Amino acid sequence: MVELVYTTGVYGKTESRFFDQIENAGIQLFCDIRQRRGVRGSQYRFVNSTYLQHALSDRGIGYRYVAQLAPTREIREAQHLIDQAQGIGKRARNELGEEFKRRYVEEILGRFDTDAFSRSLDPNVRRIVLFCVEGQPKACHRSLVAERLQLDWNVPVENL
Repeated sequence: MVELVYTTGVYGKTESRFFDQIENAGIQLFCDIRQRRGVRGSQYRFVNSTYLQHALSDRGIGYRYVAQLAPTREIREAQHLIDQAQGIGKRARNELGEEFKRRYVEEILGRFDTDAFSRSLDPNVRRIVLFCVEGQPKACHRSLVAERLQLDWNVPVENL
């Protein structure tokens, strides 16, 4: 049973810092909750799905893609419009907009069964991490998922 939920992003981190944080936290299962599992450019190529899965496997960390938790293109577009109106880029965002949060909670989390997800995990998994790319937890849907798991599973949440 999961005892601790972490969240992490990649923006602002080097490859070594990213993987060191995951290893040092004792993560057993890496939950990728992105819609698109690739990142453009070479700076963050280490979180492109194939590379990431191999790197985690080499460290003895499990990988799971949780597609049901990825925001839809339409929900992401709602946030893009908010960012545009505020004149900020995705990597500079510090917080999600209210429209994104409302739609994500209703359309994604409202349909996600946290009990079924828990039962689907290896019973020996105690520490998981929720991953998306944004550097700031509150700028990413992973914070909304973490809040839900914290309530439903009664577990602490930490951000790496």
